[in-house]
Amino acid sequence: MQVVLDMREKELEARQMEMAKILSALNAQKEKLQSIFYAQEDNKNKLEALSTSEELDVVMVQMHQSYALQLTTDAVNQERIIANTESILKRKQQEVLEAHQKVEVLKKLKEKQEQEYYKEFLNSEAKEIDDITSARFRFQ
Repeated sequence: MQVVLDMREKELEARQMEMAKILSALNAQKEKLQSIFYAQEDNKNKLEALSTSEELDVVMVQMHQSYALQLTTDAVNQERIIANTESILKRKQQEVLEAHQKVEVLKKLKEKQEQEYYKEFLNSEAKEIDDITSARFRFQ
């Protein structure tokens, strides 16, 4: 029983480690999306500054517009990646929950068996004491 319990606990730990890695990757992906948003804001400010300047540099305006389009595409792609990672995380959380439930079931079963063993042990011990007492009473 203990061997199976140990195996289940190792499986639970492995799944928890996998989930932690996925969570870490998700946080990194969210940080990357945030940096894209900061870059979009910065680019927007630079584009506004260019458009209000006295000399209009058309090439720079086009570069910033092209960069803004690229950042928008990057943000959409990053949001898609985050959504996929979140769905993977949900599945992994479910696996961790199932593994945890298996461990808990085995722990309860083990505890029940231990209680039954001790109960039988105490019963047999009480029976031996009764037998010894009965034998002494007969010999007197």
